[in-house]
Amino acid sequence: MIPGKRDCLLLTLKFVIHNLKTTIMIAAYITFNGNTEEAFNFYASALEGKITNIQRFGDSPHGGQMSDADKKKVMHIALDAPHGVRLMGNDHLDSMGGPFVAGNNFSLSLHPDSEKLADKLFNDLSASGKVIVPMAKAPWGDYFGMFFDKFGIKWMINKQAN
Repeated sequence: MIPGKRDCLLLTLKFVIHNLKTTIMIAAYITFNGNTEEAFNFYASALEGKITNIQRFGDSPHGGQMSDADKKKVMHIALDAPHGVRLMGNDHLDSMGGPFVAGNNFSLSLHPDSEKLADKLFNDLSASGKVIVPMAKAPWGDYFGMFFDKFGIKWMINKQAN
């Protein structure tokens, strides 16, 4: 049976409606050399935003094995500001891939709305790249993975827990 105009229109509408249900947020993720909290307090003031989440390395499951200085560092911070601005970041640890290098301290962070989409994005974007953290449940409860793509860009995929 050859689909008529009505059938094609219904297929198109189903495709559009299906795609409207899928959302992916992309955010800049900035790594600092020990002054993340100071920087984010500045950004919150300048952007008229609010820090919505802050977690320290010492509060993670491996925090007890860290030096006292590293325990105090920011593992994750999020800031929301008017006009859809969202910044996220953390403090650098040498154990996370070598010394801090200004200019290489940015990542792109994708936030899909399903684990299935998170896996697809992770697998497609990390192809021929280097996986740092495979997709898995993270200590903070989200489904998370991190990698460098084949062009050297660092990505994070984070499906927020419901």
